[in-house]
Amino acid sequence: MEDPRPVSADLSHYLGVFRRHWWVVLAAGGVGLGLGALVTQTVPKVYEASTSVLVQAVSGDTNASGGRTKGTINLDTEAQLVASGAVAVKAARLLRAEGSPLELARNVSVEVPANTTVLVIRFEADTPAGAQKGSHAFAEAYLRNREETARAGLDQQIKTLTLKVRQLTANLTGINNRLARAENGSFERSNLESLRNNSQNQLNNLTGRLNELTTATVGAGSIISDAREPEAPTSPNALLNIATGGMTGLLAGLALAFARERFDGRLRTPADVRDRGRMPVLAALDERTAPHFDDVLQPYGPGGRVFNRLRNEVLASLKNGDQILVVTGASRGSASTLVAANLAAALARTGSDVVLIGAHLPDSVVDAAPLARMLGVSAMPGLSDLLAGRIGLNKAMQRTPRIPSLRVITTGGAATAAGLMQSQRLRDTLEALRRQSGYVVIEAPSTTSSADAQSLASLADAAILAVELRRAKRPALLDAAEQLSRVGTPLLGAVVLPRLTGMRGVEESLPAVTLPAERREPRPDETAVLDADRTQPLRAPASPAAGGPVRPREGDMDDVTAVIDLGPNGPQSTAAPQTKAAPQPKAGAQTQTAEKPADQPEEK
Repeated sequence: MEDPRPVSADLSHYLGVFRRHWWVVLAAGGVGLGLGALVTQTVPKVYEASTSVLVQAVSGDTNASGGRTKGTINLDTEAQLVASGAVAVKAARLLRAEGSPLELARNVSVEVPANTTVLVIRFEADTPAGAQKGSHAFAEAYLRNREETARAGLDQQIKTLTLKVRQLTANLTGINNRLARAENGSFERSNLESLRNNSQNQLNNLTGRLNELTTATVGAGSIISDAREPEAPTSPNALLNIATGGMTGLLAGLALAFARERFDGRLRTPADVRDRGRMPVLAALDERTAPHFDDVLQPYGPGGRVFNRLRNEVLASLKNGDQILVVTGASRGSASTLVAANLAAALARTGSDVVLIGAHLPDSVVDAAPLARMLGVSAMPGLSDLLAGRIGLNKAMQRTPRIPSLRVITTGGAATAAGLMQSQRLRDTLEALRRQSGYVVIEAPSTTSSADAQSLASLADAAILAVELRRAKRPALLDAAEQLSRVGTPLLGAVVLPRLTGMRGVEESLPAVTLPAERREPRPDETAVLDADRTQPLRAPASPAAGGPVRPREGDMDDVTAVIDLGPNGPQSTAAPQTKAAPQPKAGAQTQTAEKPADQPEEK
């Protein structure tokens, strides 16, 4: 018996979730791919062009503390100047753009390669030509602005020096005039000569600087790599968008799969029965070992070995004196029928006397008479006839042809069985079977379809729950365990089956011999045991020569077949020659014999 405690989820659990909901994950991934492609088609295309500008030092350049280079040029400052308003206005004039220069400046980005005095000016536009023109225009506007700024500074220096030269020249002229009037050797003359020498020296220096400034050339920089029209847009990136959409869709699909698994009440694996249903799993059949609707598993096949192990576990779990087992289902269907029949067959193969009671009224016409088809007995009479008092217990039990120690009480007429599962006659029947038989297996209806399962479980010593995957739900499983717990019946565990396939043709369950409808006496036992007062001996025609019975010769194809008349005048038997061998009765046929078994008690 498996440990009922839940185990932690492992990789197989997550793989099982993906296997059960793979279509959700794939559908979400497909939606993500479609959204990525849709975004690629709807988002406007953006083209980008770049221009490389070599920045040269001009008069007045200074490097701020913490600047990127050790030279006189601060490239961080120059990068900010490229997107400034003054440069944007000049670029807008070059492009003849109608929009705002500030809006135009938002499309510009500047990159400074490491250890260089180069600015890479990038411009984004909705057309390749627009991107190329915008990048070139901002580079040209930046160089012009830098040159104009440098030129303006140079002009201001020239103007200042020119003014100082004029002042010195005027002072020097005044000094010379005063020096001409001064007497030789006087103190005033010596002072004036000293002032004249100083003013002349200053004038010479200013004149030299002014000559340098007036002859200086301003080199703000140059374009070393002009922009080209881009061949492909930089945005949107089709591959990136589709890959991102697909990955997002897969993640969303996995989330939906786990949410569906979490809120879906259906049980899909034996682990769900054990973990989510908090119930031990006694046995589990898969699609390869599960039988059809109306099959009894072979004892040495894969499915038969599963029920043999189930038999051993059930016997080990029963206490001394426990004989009655009830098998019910957690959902509508025939899972309990299959488990009860195969468990009873496994118990009977050990030599124990086993009685299988079909108390599961069919949910539909398709489910009618499953036990009769599975075990090769007649569908009527059955439990409903027994509980209604129309027949006795011995006549209701039918011995199966393939398993001699297994006797079956079929459901019988379903239309007359309503309310009989709670009758005192059922209790008396189970007590009588408890005294006579080794084990009694009751095939009960599901706990979701009828209260009979709880009533039958109250009369049993232990219960087994048949769970059909992908049909049974977790609330129904918990409710079934609660119903059995309330009547005090020990629940041994669950037998898990996959979703069962359809049953075979209904013609296989039809009895070979039917009784007249107008006959009111109790019908013969379905195990083909006739009452002695209704049994006629078989007689063969006497030989005219020897006066004895006629024995067929070797090579003859004629057999002697007993023909029993079941008419209203009572059974009559005659012997008639046949040209062909009498056909063997089908599974479920009534084969009447001329003797009553010694172990079959007569009905009172």
